[in-house]
Amino acid sequence: MSSLTYPLATSEDLTLTAAMVAGTGRRCLAVPVDVRESAEVNAGVEQILEQFGRLDIALANAGIVSTGALVDVTDTEWNELVATNLTGVFNTLRAALPPMRPRRWGRIVVTASMGARMGIKGQSAYNATKWGVIGMAKSAALEVAGEGITVNIVCPTTVRTPMVQPDPEREVSEEMVRQFTRVNPIPKPWIEAEDVTRAVMYLVLDPGVLTGTIMEVSLGSSARMS
Repeated sequence: MSSLTYPLATSEDLTLTAAMVAGTGRRCLAVPVDVRESAEVNAGVEQILEQFGRLDIALANAGIVSTGALVDVTDTEWNELVATNLTGVFNTLRAALPPMRPRRWGRIVVTASMGARMGIKGQSAYNATKWGVIGMAKSAALEVAGEGITVNIVCPTTVRTPMVQPDPEREVSEEMVRQFTRVNPIPKPWIEAEDVTRAVMYLVLDPGVLTGTIMEVSLGSSARMS
């Protein structure tokens, strides 16, 4: 995407992930999909149904970030943020729900952000998409609440990924570490991807009593909010 300043995951990453799953003795179907394109998302779900016969869990996790004052956000940046972070989640939920409904069982988890729980200077456009994600997921949760399907939201704080560390060979600057740590009651600059995974697993394994719930993985910043 033309507005991004950090690398996205690659097809090689997907192949490696599939190999790791297969190494545990599980079947894995890896399908590259552009979540901005509804036809690609629908085709991906159809491939899942052909291979496995059902869809139990959907994680709407694809997202990008772009920072800058609202007046400096370009049309390209805005359109790419909305297409990926908001339309991408819409396309995923719309494709995932129909095969879950006849079986009256499904677990959907949507990744938002702590930026969807507060205002953050320089993240007006990004936060707008993530606030929208929460509204969409909560409304969808109500629509299927009586059908054995749950829709929940995870809101991570900053995660140490290429978004904040584009070059894994270079350490993040001490100033950036201090900046992130300063705002977190738990004195750490960021969380790891595994911390988000634990939250997702909790919601996926829930017996069906949680829906429309926001789980904040926030290093304590939730304690400052009402």
